[in-house]
This record gives sequence, structure tokens and C-alpha cells, in this order.
Amino acid sequence: MAAWRYEVLREKRGLSASERERREQVRLRAGDMFAGNIAPPQVAWLLGVTRKAAYEWHARWRNGGKAALASKGAAGTGCKLTDDQLARLKTLPEQRALAHGWDDQRWTAARIATLIAETFHVRCTARGVACRMRRIGWSFQVPAHHAIRRDEE
Repeated sequence: MAAWRYEVLREKRGLSASERERREQVRLRAGDMFAGNIAPPQVAWLLGVTRKAAYEWHARWRNGGKAALASKGAAGTGCKLTDDQLARLKTLPEQRALAHGWDDQRWTAARIATLIAETFHVRCTARGVACRMRRIGWSFQVPAHHAIRRDEE
């Protein structure tokens, strides 16, 4: 099994704010074109997007106007834990797995999910825990295995 170890990560996930803004500008330009009676296939060709996207934007524009094409912000449901709980979560794995009732020192995503459920009464999937632990600076590690009868010399 793999364990968690503290290590600072510089990993980019999802769209940046500037990329969301750029995509929103393309959608809003499409809304202006729809208002000018330009058909979705022509809008797709002019903006360099797929026809499917242009038709979806057209349907949204028809139902809600140009405001329906605005960005809804970053994707995802957000974290169920408060800032204080996240700060406390950072310190819990440092206490070692033995202190929390497991028979070895390995922290797995499933074990941390159990710890979160017992400590904060919030249910999380192992995958969600893995993402959350990466965000707060922990990385997934594979422990090194050594032979029991290994001769160091």
C-alpha cells in the first residue's frame, strides 16, 4: 500500500481564471452573433468552435439571453470542510496511523477518509480525499520495501 508524506506540490488543475475569462468572451461574442441572426453553424465556423458547442450556446442564448452565456465560475462542488477543519486535517496525519488505531504507519486515502468521517462527521470518497490531500500539500508516496534478510554491506 502507498502512504502520504508531506511534500509541497506545484501542480495545476482545472482551468485558470484567465482561460475561463477567454472562453466566456467567445461565448458572449457568439451571443452577439445570434442576436444578429447568424446561424449556429456559421457562428461555429467564424469562432473556430464545434457545431455542437454553437448549438448548445444558441439554445442557452434563446432561453436566457446573453446572461445565460456568462461563466458560472470554477467547476466542482467545493470542499465540505471549513478552513479550520482543513487546518486541523493537515496536522492529523502527522500523529501517525498507529495513534489512530491502525496496525502500521501507512496513511492511505481510505484511512484518511475514515479519519475525516470520525473526526469531522463528513463523508468523503477515497478519490476525493486524494485530491484534497494534494491541495493541502501532501503527496502520494509508495513506500520502499527492503528484504528482511538484507545484508547492508
